[in-house]
Amino acid sequence: MNATLVGVLGYVVVQLVIGFVVSKRVRTEADYLVAGRQLGPWLAGFSIFATWFGAETCVGAAGRAYEHGISANTSDPFAYGFAVLITGALFASALWRRKLTTLADLFRERYSPGVERLTAIVLIPSSIFWAAAQIRAFGQVLATASDLEVDLAIAIAAAVVIVYTTSGGMWADAVTDVVQGVALILGLVVMTIAVAWEFGGIPETLAAIEPEKLSFRGSFDASPLELLERWALPICGSVFAQELIARISSSKTARIARNATLTAGSAYLLVGLLPVFLGLAGTKLVPGLEAGEQVLPTLAHERFGAVIFVLFAGALVSAILSTVDSCLLVASSLASHNVIVPLRPGITEAQKVRLARVGVVVFGLAAYLLALQAEGVYEMVESASAIGSSGVFVVMLFALHSRFGGVRAAFAALIVGTATYLLGPTIGLAGWPYAASLIGALGAYVLFGLFERRVSA
Repeated sequence: MNATLVGVLGYVVVQLVIGFVVSKRVRTEADYLVAGRQLGPWLAGFSIFATWFGAETCVGAAGRAYEHGISANTSDPFAYGFAVLITGALFASALWRRKLTTLADLFRERYSPGVERLTAIVLIPSSIFWAAAQIRAFGQVLATASDLEVDLAIAIAAAVVIVYTTSGGMWADAVTDVVQGVALILGLVVMTIAVAWEFGGIPETLAAIEPEKLSFRGSFDASPLELLERWALPICGSVFAQELIARISSSKTARIARNATLTAGSAYLLVGLLPVFLGLAGTKLVPGLEAGEQVLPTLAHERFGAVIFVLFAGALVSAILSTVDSCLLVASSLASHNVIVPLRPGITEAQKVRLARVGVVVFGLAAYLLALQAEGVYEMVESASAIGSSGVFVVMLFALHSRFGGVRAAFAALIVGTATYLLGPTIGLAGWPYAASLIGALGAYVLFGLFERRVSA
């Protein structure tokens, strides 16, 4: 065990202690899942930013910039950042006023308990995929900081995040997000300064990079449907993400929910440019890497020594912990609150909290197994955004802003949207399966909505 690994593990221990201390405030299911709806502007804003800024934003976005240039960063930070801003501008206040515990609650209120349960089942895999991406990235950090094999490092990472998440729920998540958000920003800023210093400044750094890697032209070199795919997947797949809705629901007021979301989205876009810059600079400082996702750990570890690496690792671990606990908490809340608890009338608040904690452990183990099999962080996050989200997006729009469509329309949109995405590559839609799933979900909802209207007339 070297000094760098000791520093990384020491940072993790501090986060665990904070989580355990804050967990003493948890008494009810609402405390555990939505922090008693008491988050102020600072806690809400930092929690949204830190949750959204995951391993894919650091490791994945930097890796794609390293391998392909900035044109490969359509999703991160741009589309994912716009998704948060859209949610804040158009939906945050309306969602807060619904007093939801989970997104599936709205589907129960607007449609039926059956639609609620199907929505929960459709959404759970996306959170598991997202959590697995974070666990994989955490394992890569530990492996880079030590002589551990990657698989063993991933196992240690999974154990840490499961324990961390089980303890405190949303209260611990929100409080530690402040610490993690500050550490994340500080670490990335210090690394950016160190890299720019190597070249003599930021303009000099950009001048040293091949012009084609700084061009956005490749982002638009595709058919209209493929362009729709690139932007629709991260935006439509994230606008109503439960990880984001949970923090909106946890805010004290509608105004806090809206402003915190807008602030977090703006910060995400700004800070998210730093890993892209570092990935581009890495093509000159650490050329020839076999895996682009290793550019940031390698840059920090080999070029700048233990102090900078510990700061970078603290930033990345912050991003990972603040995201993975949210993902596991979301998967557990959907399973316990929307699927199991309705089947057990008379269950006490203590039993609800216990059930949610068991869910965190179960889904954490599932995410660990998935992380062992995955090929890369970026691809896992894309899968998390895509699975089932097209149907949820379509149904949410109608649920919030229209009385058109009923139970059959909602079921049809959820089923057709999910099936179209999963079967897309096998039926000739390999280039735009998510765009096709959006079109299919919308068509199914409208068709069955018209049928329901005709039947009731």
